[in-house]
Amino acid sequence: MCPMGRSPLCPPKPAEEKAQLLQNSEYQERMVESTFLYLTLDLPTAPLYKDEKEQLIIPQVPLFSILAKFNGSTEKEYKTYKENFLKRFQLTRLPPYLIFCIKRFTKNNFFVEKNPTIVNFPITNVDLREYLSEEVQAAHAHTTYDLIANIVHDGKPSEGSYRIHVLHHGTGKWYELQDLQVTDILPQMITLSEAYIQIWKRREDDETNQQGA
Repeated sequence: MCPMGRSPLCPPKPAEEKAQLLQNSEYQERMVESTFLYLTLDLPTAPLYKDEKEQLIIPQVPLFSILAKFNGSTEKEYKTYKENFLKRFQLTRLPPYLIFCIKRFTKNNFFVEKNPTIVNFPITNVDLREYLSEEVQAAHAHTTYDLIANIVHDGKPSEGSYRIHVLHHGTGKWYELQDLQVTDILPQMITLSEAYIQIWKRREDDETNQQGA
């Protein structure tokens, strides 16, 4: 155990150090409410794994892991040339439609890099209730969303191309659009793509699931 007069060889624990910093005015927490057009989902840094045949393995991450950014407790660090600060995000309202932008591209002084991590996501029944505070949950009877559109980026950042997956609401069938070509696609194939932008529709009680996924 450390003595009451803490020595340099016994540094404060992270929780204790954070509590001390919060006593200073520059470290005081403040809450800001802002509207959003879309939610940016951050991908973990993509390591280059190799299997026994020295083939590159593309990492994968569950959708709910990157949605944890909005659970109200996960902290994200932001750095500028002047200061560093932490932010926590929590949803205070669930609109009829949600747009997810999966942050695949990062730009430095020389070039743009792309993160190829595959996001594993269900096509239907994505419940966002846990990302609302208890008070806000009471005001939201419907918190479940179904995917209705998925934009994919293939290839390198400077040479890649885009594909769009769209749900036909009347038939419940999915279609893939690229340039002037339109083809059927199975819902299972959509989840294997490098999703970039997604549009989700909130499900109401009187709606039935026609997607079959």
